[in-house]
Amino acid sequence: MATEMAAAAPARHERQELTGVVTSAKMEKTIIVKVTRMVQHKLYHRVIRVSKKFYAHDEERKARAGDTVRIVETRPLSKLKRWRLAEVVMRSTRAV
Repeated sequence: MATEMAAAAPARHERQELTGVVTSAKMEKTIIVKVTRMVQHKLYHRVIRVSKKFYAHDEERKARAGDTVRIVETRPLSKLKRWRLAEVVMRSTRAV
């Protein structure tokens, strides 16, 4: 019975993953991640950098400012937080 219910349930979509640099880790269990991507300008066809800030949940407070991290999409946790920390890809070499 339980296996039939699980088989009938729709499959979840694959969650988005982004990689960026932590710009702030001063809040309780929240980090701000700056994700930079390259986009071609529509008129001039020059490649430009576009960056966006994402608020992410960091339950164990592992990330520090300057770290490169991977964040994944999740359910809304607050007004601004819709992402959570998946892993710290690379630690910052700068001492804080």
